[in-house]
Amino acid sequence: MKVSSRRPLVAANWKMNGSKSLAKQLENALVQADLRHVDVVICPPFPYLSCFEHDLKLGAQNVSEFASGAHTGEISTAILQEFSVKYVIVGHSERRTEHHENNELVASKALVALEAGLIPIVCIGESESVRDSGELFSFLAAQLDAVMDKLGITRCQDIVLAYEPIWAIGTGKTASPEQAQEVHQFIRAHIGKQDKHVAASMRILYGGSVKGSNAADLFGQQDVDGGLIGGASLDPDDFLKICQAAK
Repeated sequence: MKVSSRRPLVAANWKMNGSKSLAKQLENALVQADLRHVDVVICPPFPYLSCFEHDLKLGAQNVSEFASGAHTGEISTAILQEFSVKYVIVGHSERRTEHHENNELVASKALVALEAGLIPIVCIGESESVRDSGELFSFLAAQLDAVMDKLGITRCQDIVLAYEPIWAIGTGKTASPEQAQEVHQFIRAHIGKQDKHVAASMRILYGGSVKGSNAADLFGQQDVDGGLIGGASLDPDDFLKICQAAK
């Protein structure tokens, strides 16, 4: 039986999807549900942040490493704070791939978010080719080390990690509960080399084709503390099932 003092967290990453009506549907579903046992964070596209009226936890899908200035299309921490944003996703695999964000830039964004009082959800994960090559753990260690070096291990206790195997994002493939646990256990152990207390208290989410039908098995693993949910977060009923599975 899973035993953990870490409070579960489920984050909805809408990516470049959604609508005003979906925001209202999801808000109504969450407000009416009993989710006292889990932190739920909604990360819609930037314009939809203003659509949520109740006291829900909001997150952004990205943040600039710059405080302000001539950076067309970017969003600063100060702007996010005006919309009551508390969390921000950094280093999602789609940002790393499509926008060429490397480990150092991801770490810098995490630091900028922390210094502004936001909680970064730092994403790490491997492609199928990396996993097949046998270099999975060294690849993940490099992503983790960049963050720990930039923030310092003490400040890492204020972030959330999300393990998202790239081969399972939007593909219908899902890491088995055992595969997810193996990697989450490695992540916690790797952080524990620097500070066992930080490692034990840090929340590590799983992301990659999580659905209402498989969430309980994934979240039931000892080192899995919730999920970063993509496609299923666009279905209020399925997302609610996922949230309820995070016990």
